[in-house]
Amino acid sequence: MNITEELLDLQSLKGQTRGVDLFDSVCSAVDDFKLPWSKVSGIVTDGAPAMAGEHRGLSKLICDKVSEQGGNAVKLHCIIHQQVLCAKCVKFEHVMQPVVKTINFIRSKALHHRQFQRFLLDIDAEYGDVIYHTDVRWLSRGSVLQRFFSLRREIGQFLAEKGKPMQELSDPVWLADLAFLVDITKHLNVLNISLQGKDAVVSQLFAHIKAFGSKLQLFQRHLSQREPSTAHFPALREVMDSFPPGNIGAQAGRYAAIIASLSAEFSGRFRDFYGMEKDISLFSSPFSADPDTAPHQLQLELIELQCDDELRGRQQQLSLTDFYCQLEKGRFPEMRTFAKRMLSLFGSTYLCKQTFSVMNLNKNRLRSRLTDAHLRDILRISTTAVKPDLARVLQSRSQYHPSH
Repeated sequence: MNITEELLDLQSLKGQTRGVDLFDSVCSAVDDFKLPWSKVSGIVTDGAPAMAGEHRGLSKLICDKVSEQGGNAVKLHCIIHQQVLCAKCVKFEHVMQPVVKTINFIRSKALHHRQFQRFLLDIDAEYGDVIYHTDVRWLSRGSVLQRFFSLRREIGQFLAEKGKPMQELSDPVWLADLAFLVDITKHLNVLNISLQGKDAVVSQLFAHIKAFGSKLQLFQRHLSQREPSTAHFPALREVMDSFPPGNIGAQAGRYAAIIASLSAEFSGRFRDFYGMEKDISLFSSPFSADPDTAPHQLQLELIELQCDDELRGRQQQLSLTDFYCQLEKGRFPEMRTFAKRMLSLFGSTYLCKQTFSVMNLNKNRLRSRLTDAHLRDILRISTTAVKPDLARVLQSRSQYHPSH
């Protein structure tokens, strides 16, 4: 068993980009490589209608094609994309708008920007500058807010000297909202980072999501107490300790309600993964699974597996991928087939997003010409994990120059 994560093909779409147009391109690539549709285990897309449409979306058309060929594919929504959409439900525009306006005032004019940097240097501030905010990448506000919060006193003093005082910086409730947003976006950013990277097994990604859901419930309980606990909200605790309890103590209940809304959003958006929870649990913890609840074709092999102490010890020492790769073909054929299906499921479209980043770097204004074929070759080389055997390639040539 060999696990690889590679792009099969890259195709340019010249006309419309409807679900059926995307499906035709996918069919062309699969047919060119003569791959059986019955081997497709799942499809992961973003939430665009052309991709996830209920009747004519790409995922629906692919699943229908797989079913016609005797296979069974599941539809999943990119776990990273869903997490970002969940994060957007924390609407604190009354906090973000003044912050962005202030940052733009400082950074949009070169003189103001230089004076502000010099001011921070003179007072030996923790940071030497503020960061621009971009609304396209929502979670970029995490670092922006953290830097703004850390420099809030210095920013207030600088704006006062410029005759542009920021009234919000003297409002304890607004400062508490800012601090809460700093803390919650920090938690969301930690989750976002843990979901990224190549070769991520779907069970690992789902474990991060489940863990974050439990953390949200913990946060909600802490903030709902008669004496709210801010153990996991250091910025909020700093603000609450700076003002009398009566000023902002009542805001904790509002923050608990916001976290409850965020928790409900996570549960709703990840319902397709929760629908696969039994299979994911069986795959990640085969020795603790109940054979009675396992699929019939796996029950006997699962009992055989659980009674083998040597395999139990091996599973504790190896990664999931290596463990299933070492299972004997003749002894555990169904378990290996099940593992192949789970290992081939993508929890995110991270590889695709990485490809887009490479494409944007190559499509710059300094390049005079870039054909589809050239771009395709660049993207394939930059995203592949396959290492070419250059020595054999050179030997196959009739003449080559070793000096080169």
